[in-house]
Amino acid sequence: MADVVIVGAGAAGVATAIFCKRHAPRLHVICLDGARRVGAKILVSGGSRCNVTNTVVTDRDFWGGAARVVRSVLRAFPAPRAAAFFAEIGVALHEEDDGKLFPDTGRARTVLDALLGELARVGAELRCGARVTDVRREPGGFVVAAASGQQYDARAVVLATGGRSLPKTGSDGAGYALASRLGHGYVETTPALAPLLLAGDVHARLAGVAHPVRLTIRAEGRRDVALDGPLLWTHVGVSGPVALNASRHWHRARLEGREVEVLLCLCPGETFESLEAWLDEHATARPRALVATVLATRLPAAVAEAWVRAAGVEGITLAHLSRDARRGLIRALLASPLAVRDSRGYNVAEVTAGGIPLDEIDPSRMASRRCNGLYLVGEMLDVDGRIGGFNFQWAWSSGWVAGCAIARELG
Repeated sequence: MADVVIVGAGAAGVATAIFCKRHAPRLHVICLDGARRVGAKILVSGGSRCNVTNTVVTDRDFWGGAARVVRSVLRAFPAPRAAAFFAEIGVALHEEDDGKLFPDTGRARTVLDALLGELARVGAELRCGARVTDVRREPGGFVVAAASGQQYDARAVVLATGGRSLPKTGSDGAGYALASRLGHGYVETTPALAPLLLAGDVHARLAGVAHPVRLTIRAEGRRDVALDGPLLWTHVGVSGPVALNASRHWHRARLEGREVEVLLCLCPGETFESLEAWLDEHATARPRALVATVLATRLPAAVAEAWVRAAGVEGITLAHLSRDARRGLIRALLASPLAVRDSRGYNVAEVTAGGIPLDEIDPSRMASRRCNGLYLVGEMLDVDGRIGGFNFQWAWSSGWVAGCAIARELG
């Protein structure tokens, strides 16, 4: 009999095994994963560079379940400790924009190799190609059944199977069914951190252009969510950090049957009055300048031209810009509806929103409140962070809490 069987050898599962064995070296820990080679999601993350965490991570960087639960888990193993852990296992990190921490090598393979090397060093077993089909609670422990027919007896089980995002890496949501059979509920899932698809054709003409914006997600019966960050226009819609972060809110509103719109502000931080004053100043100083030319001093030229064209003031100088036309243009700059029709879905989403409810776990142990001896970590829980290393930090923190708790309780 094994002491612990961890179902899933992604970031959270491997972290749980490492921290458990570090604190209780004599425990027999087995990681089971259905893939022939583990770590596919780590390898493709961050543009294959793996943004392992952020310099500052708080519960305000996450959505989903209760913030107090997320806060408790993050405080147990905060971002600086995660960075120190990677330094310990030979992964030097450097900071990039918005506090993102990447390996100095610029290769996600460095992160995966270091994690698997530490997993081997602490003596946890890794068994690949062992897809788990069932977990049964029996007197004295659990029976974990694999598709091969192999069965594993365990005193404790950790579910670390991930969500539904990037199914080609092995995340197909199977862990939700395992948790359900053991008494857990389920918050319906949607893609998160996914590029948005737009109707119309404006985006196609702007494909490849990137610039800072504010997106406001306005859902019926909900408080507006305002997000700032870089937007990238694509041939099918919009991407970039702000669009990826917005996708979960759009999907959640649609899932709940709410009317939802996404408003685009091209001049974040500005007000109607400040933009009107700015245009008035330019009209006095450069009355013969085209409206598009002036807008291009603060927006990409292609974007300025598209908005001027849509406002019906193409080829108009500031001197000939009427009061009503000026005000219509300003309103469009501050709040233009984006015709979102969908996202690119789970196939490219970086994370899953929804999952096992947080109120069904003990955040001081990541232990199930529904099934004694069961622990749940990582993305399969109802927690999803914004882009920037936050979802990996949740994996390390939840793995730490679970690993330490199992070591105390079984060791």
